[in-house]
Amino acid sequence: MASSFVPPPSRKGRGATANVESRFSEFRRESDETRYESDAAQECEVKFVTQVALENARTIISRNQSADIPFDRSINPYRGCEHGCTYCFARPTHAYLGLSPGLDFETRLYAKHNAAERLDAELRKRGYRPALLALGANTDPYQPIEREYRITRSVLEVLERFGHPVGITTKSALVTRDIDILSRMAKRGLARVFISVGTLDADIARKMEPRANTPARRIEAIRKLTDAGVPTGVIVAPIVPALTDFDIERVLKTASEAGATYAGYVMLRLPREVHDVFVTWLETHYPLRARHVMSLIEQVRDGKHNSAEFGTRMRGTGLHAELIRQRFHLAARKLGLNQARPPLRIDQFNVPEPETPTTESERNPESQRRPRQQSATSATSATSAQDHGGLAGHANPQMPLF
Repeated sequence: MASSFVPPPSRKGRGATANVESRFSEFRRESDETRYESDAAQECEVKFVTQVALENARTIISRNQSADIPFDRSINPYRGCEHGCTYCFARPTHAYLGLSPGLDFETRLYAKHNAAERLDAELRKRGYRPALLALGANTDPYQPIEREYRITRSVLEVLERFGHPVGITTKSALVTRDIDILSRMAKRGLARVFISVGTLDADIARKMEPRANTPARRIEAIRKLTDAGVPTGVIVAPIVPALTDFDIERVLKTASEAGATYAGYVMLRLPREVHDVFVTWLETHYPLRARHVMSLIEQVRDGKHNSAEFGTRMRGTGLHAELIRQRFHLAARKLGLNQARPPLRIDQFNVPEPETPTTESERNPESQRRPRQQSATSATSATSAQDHGGLAGHANPQMPLF
């Protein structure tokens, strides 16, 4: 019998089915069977609504030295992600905040409201050298709360002003809101966008990515970006054996027809707490298929459920992983994807004169951004090394993702 402290197996609009404790927490929860009966009699249910806390970031550009991703710096405007993707490799980073990588990750969010201000300051530092800056390396920069907070847009405004190259990865059609900025930057060779589409099956996507846009809307976003002159690609991610791998060729074909010229893919990764979140979700929604899926995951991960080895963690190993690799590259070649991908320009970088705020809202950005729900205390912390995360997709070594 379930505990009153454990949510029901499935919650509408949420990916995780449980709120597992942070591995750094000194407390552990145990089931109380008698309390469950009492709560059920009173129709009492624990609700998980989205809460947003403003974070006053001290630094905004995260650095990494990973051999698996084609950039060494990134910006993550938000901590946590309301999309609620069950497979999200960024979930374990919430544990460093003392929160659960489960439901807390998708309901207790942090917005770095001063991101644009900190970025402006960091780009002005003496000795700064421009290089591709990634948006969407950890959590999605266009998750639902971006509609209200507009932090990602403010970051793009700074990058455009400095002439700094940016690569965006997202699974949200909200990126098309910023077509005005992206198209101008694209004309200068400063912007490129990748849309993540793991499957075109709307039912699977709705269960696996409950608050993300439908696959059809993402494909339409590719079309709109392409029509606006923004170089756009598709990332087939994640590929889940026996669940979404049937859709590789169809995703590439549909994205190509919409105007995508680049493509990449990434095999499902299950680091730390992501493993339990995903397995529980799989057994809840696809109980008859769960055993087969996990068996194939073991085949591409050397008998384990996850591998953190550089060079193979994005692709997997073994015969099944090789089969997927060949299928992907054969389809991409037939569709003419990844034929050429000129690097984004860095010669346009120029430090502009500082802007002087003219209105109260510009002098105090926090005054025009209010949390959706009652905000927690604002957090002030430097971005941890774990905040770098990995990219939600990875092209072959000869064809960098950005």
